[in-house]
Amino acid sequence: MKYKSQFIIGLLIILLLLSGCKGQDINQVGQDLENDIDNSSAHEPDYGGHMILPITKINSLNPLTINNESYFHFSKLIFESLFELDESFKPSRDLVESYLFIGDNLVSIKLKDNVYWHDGEKLTSEDIAFTINTIKYAGNESTYKKMWKEYAGSHNYASLSKIVNISIIDDLNLEIEFNQSVSNKLEVLTFPIIPKHRFVEGVENAQAYKRALEQENYTPIGTGPYKFVSHKKNKSIELEANENYWKGRPYISKITGRILDNEELALTAFEAGQVDLALPVDAEWERLDQNKNVRMVEFISQGYEFLAFNFGRGTTSQYGPGLRKAIAYGINRQAIIENVYLGHATQADLPIHPNSWMLSDNSNVYGYNVEKAKLELERMGWEDVDSDGYYEDENGRDVSLRLITNSYNPLRLKTADLIVENLNHIGIHVLKDYPDHVPDNLTEQAISQQWETVRGRITKGDFDIALIGLNLSPVPEISSLFHSNEIKTNSNFIRYKNENMDSALAQLSSANQNNRLESYEKVQSIILEDLPYVSLFFKNRALMISNKIKGEIDPTFYDIYRNIEKWYIPKNLQ
Repeated sequence: MKYKSQFIIGLLIILLLLSGCKGQDINQVGQDLENDIDNSSAHEPDYGGHMILPITKINSLNPLTINNESYFHFSKLIFESLFELDESFKPSRDLVESYLFIGDNLVSIKLKDNVYWHDGEKLTSEDIAFTINTIKYAGNESTYKKMWKEYAGSHNYASLSKIVNISIIDDLNLEIEFNQSVSNKLEVLTFPIIPKHRFVEGVENAQAYKRALEQENYTPIGTGPYKFVSHKKNKSIELEANENYWKGRPYISKITGRILDNEELALTAFEAGQVDLALPVDAEWERLDQNKNVRMVEFISQGYEFLAFNFGRGTTSQYGPGLRKAIAYGINRQAIIENVYLGHATQADLPIHPNSWMLSDNSNVYGYNVEKAKLELERMGWEDVDSDGYYEDENGRDVSLRLITNSYNPLRLKTADLIVENLNHIGIHVLKDYPDHVPDNLTEQAISQQWETVRGRITKGDFDIALIGLNLSPVPEISSLFHSNEIKTNSNFIRYKNENMDSALAQLSSANQNNRLESYEKVQSIILEDLPYVSLFFKNRALMISNKIKGEIDPTFYDIYRNIEKWYIPKNLQ
């Protein structure tokens, strides 16, 4: 169906949304919009318009008790932090005007003088102290802390408990003291700030903290670009632009968070024109990317894929880093990215996000090179003695390595098969220690059960090489992965021991802001030389967004709505 007027399109979509109908299919948007897209470069930012964002089912609007990824991102429209992470995951000032490190344990902070809560009260140091006290009162089982742990990292999560004192100097100045040297002081201070005056009745006490942590009937009051208007349980959250926002009035006037049961329904709603944005996965990209009315903004996710070696058993550890280097050179990672992930992944040599400010300039070492792979094996004294296509070790013994993975994940299965093919091609005999035929009518339960089996084998040390993945935080927790003390916690599940690594990680954990990069580079050089992991790539994701939305759309996995106050809808598309 074609419509001549963009006003009719907008009105019809809103009416369909309010009535609960399926709405207009995104493939049936009118010719006028297609023409407008072709001339999108001519647009200037305009105030006004209405954007609809998907949210999966939530149990509260309280930013300190959330355990929902979609609301974690959505809440950033309402609430702000002392510091936020920029596009390179470096802490940048948000509500902070300036800061100063005093010794190893103290941070002096001055707040911005032009920040107001949505109810008109001014932000003060009292609000910062109250928020910290509330989170500390909530204890380690706080649902927000669990969510923050996933996105900000266990290192930051643990470091919050190391804040031992908050000294309020005046309304805009305060000092935060840690009980020991913590290298990630600013990253720790990225939690949402809440207003003290909304919860304290007279004296700040445990009852005030409990009120601040309540889930039912919570009214979110923040300092962010959008103000809370209303909430219809299991249906929607309505926001309006904060006209007094300290960064300037947002262009888009109204935002609706439409609450849906799950991510699959969110994608269906996007295709039906009922929401303006979606986060598709894997194969859905190619189908939706062909639509002229959809803009795809690709970004690197926190999903890191790698090969882990078992240092607790002889086969992969006894030959030293030479074998692991040969494996790194022998895997054609770009071919895997193109053939398995359709180009939607980013090659990496380290367990550090490719956009991170901490990544060394010398981080790209192991490109695909069959000659170098064989040279590493021959330097070890390996030779194909019996001409069977596989190298024997320096003592003439056959070497076979078992590769395990959760092969009911189709992308892992295809990746594992290509890795086995690559390594067998260069003369390293690798056996498939996983089912390479996926059952018909595969269920979520079967997928989960297989993963639990694989994880159990890794925990027991019953593997040579494992193809697995991790969701890495912006501040990578390298100590938990590679420090020998973490073997007993099973964070260092490969049972890796290296005195130089332990020493470098100890220096990193106590590094100050001035020498953090130097400390990270030292750790990275050890990883690249010793290869406890062979890194493969980080998976990419994409923000699929209606092409009527313009502006500086530049998501990160940590904040998909970054710069949302600069997004806009041209007047003729509102």
